[in-house]
Amino acid sequence: MSLRELARVVQTSEVTVRRDVRALEAEGLLDRRHGGAVLPGGFTRESGFPQKSHLATAEKTAIADVAAGLVEEGEAIVVGAGTTTQELARRLARVPGLTVVTNSLLVAQALAHANRVEVVMTGGTLRGSNYALVGSGAEQSLQGLRVSKAFLSGSGLTAERGLSTSNMLSASVDRALVQAASEVVVLADHTKLGTDTMFRTVPTEAITRLVTDEPPAHDDRAATELQALADQGVQITVAGAAGAPAPDQPQAPRGQRSSQLPGPRRGQVPGSALRGVLSDQPTDRPRVADLRRR
Repeated sequence: MSLRELARVVQTSEVTVRRDVRALEAEGLLDRRHGGAVLPGGFTRESGFPQKSHLATAEKTAIADVAAGLVEEGEAIVVGAGTTTQELARRLARVPGLTVVTNSLLVAQALAHANRVEVVMTGGTLRGSNYALVGSGAEQSLQGLRVSKAFLSGSGLTAERGLSTSNMLSASVDRALVQAASEVVVLADHTKLGTDTMFRTVPTEAITRLVTDEPPAHDDRAATELQALADQGVQITVAGAAGAPAPDQPQAPRGQRSSQLPGPRRGQVPGSALRGVLSDQPTDRPRVADLRRR
């Protein structure tokens, strides 16, 4: 759970929750993660869909709004399983001429009544915890496939290892989805930044773009991870709290590439000024340190 959600449930401040989480970790009762906490053994333990669907809901909505703007009419894409990709699918229903290949029943359900979107499902064995098709049947059905973009989520994202998940079967299918795409777009809210889980799905060098939300001002770990990802060439797009550009930024039209955060120089850490989808800037646009001072 995120610290924000814990504070809401126990009706206290995040500062108090953070102190208590440190004490519980010292007793071996939980493992701390940036922005939250998990039960011990987090490298292998994976939450089911009911638990995931209630975590960082506003952030996932914002990310999905921005990610949908990266999809053009008539494109063929693949969308992996996850609660964030499910939010994306709900918005893709309005994109005409779209073909979506997915192994997720939730993604397919979100697009089931979109009369201008063709949905292609993989084969495979149903994994009930996240309503995804996995196994050799799913992987074989993706062989020979070629699409423009892959949209994937996961359990954690670090600059060192890339995107990862806690389940081996899910990881194998995600790798097959990546192999089918020219570009890889990772959808990950700030609670996943800096978290490492058991099975790597996408190495950092294979990630084209990360769509995330603005880390809280106190979350230095997430901000540092964003800088490290940008240093390795990942294009960073930061969604605003409501999934729209900041009030002083123009809305990017559909079909135009969503604007991105310029890669910071080494030693610069993105901070709380990363809000909204940053509009396209000329080549001498300000660096992150300048944005923080505004």
